[in-house]
Amino acid sequence: MPKKLLDDGSLPTLVVERLAIWGRCIHTQRLRQRIKAVDLCERMGISQATLRRLERGDPGAGAGIYMTALLILGVIDKAIPAMDPVFWLDTGNRRVRSRQEGDKTDVDYF
Repeated sequence: MPKKLLDDGSLPTLVVERLAIWGRCIHTQRLRQRIKAVDLCERMGISQATLRRLERGDPGAGAGIYMTALLILGVIDKAIPAMDPVFWLDTGNRRVRSRQEGDKTDVDYF
């Protein structure tokens, strides 16, 4: 079994809560739509153990798997709304300022 990279203790509370909500959503929608676990696993190309991890909100499962399950169940736009383009569109006017030797500004930032 592969080593689990993330656990609940190393993640912010908000992330853990959202994963739990996504997991409950996947489980609830699967049952409401009367989709058997075996059928959803086959369609997604995952094992039943992975589906159980998703439905529990396990942070070790990849974001892509969560999103695929939500897409197949038809709730991705409600669970994960699209981001405003302002967050990824480049204005083209910004430049990165290089640090000069001996420049002490923002030394304590990180």
